Amino acid sequence: MDKGSKYKKLKEFEAFEENPFIEKAVDDIKIIKRTQVIRPQSKDEIQMITSTEGEVTGYTAFMRFVEVDEERFAKVYLSQFSSFWDLSKPAIRVFGYILTVLKPRQDSFMFDMADCLTHTKYSTEKSVFEGLSSLIECGIVARGNRHYRYFINPLVVFNGDRVTFAKTYVKKRKEKNNSLPENQLNLFIQPNSFTSEPEKV
Repeated sequence: MDKGSKYKKLKEFEAFEENPFIEKAVDDIKIIKRTQVIRPQSKDEIQMITSTEGEVTGYTAFMRFVEVDEERFAKVYLSQFSSFWDLSKPAIRVFGYILTVLKPRQDSFMFDMADCLTHTKYSTEKSVFEGLSSLIECGIVARGNRHYRYFINPLVVFNGDRVTFAKTYVKKRKEKNNSLPENQLNLFIQPNSFTSEPEKV
């Protein structure tokens, strides 16, 4: 956004019921598996492997697989830092406020105008609206279906474990797609027949 240009009003941006960034985030989050060796803390925890003659041939070792997000982050992901290059000064201040209200493992946040004004030290709401507009245009946040609700782009910034978050989202989507409304029945079509019988759900 150029300096002195009129910002786009928030109502001109689409409002969403669910986070519009999630589908792409789940596809783009890079997960790698690492093997972690669990070493015994004492000799009592060491189990020996012996032959039938009683000769010690080896010792057991415990390992587990750990899934980790391979991107480095401190709330803001370094690979997406270019998203901030074109931000206006109000947008940077408003983003600073957003970082203070992000809750762990959540992809949305509640926006409080009074708190934002206090944090940004702006005396009027116009600068805050300008900042929010810029953040939406840059794909960092999106409007929710309530005037106080916004979604954060987890590819840009996220407070928590993105691996767990992504897997939880996928699980919820599968459960949602596999579930049927209580008043809906499956219909079983008989071969070579035009009759149908309700199948118990």
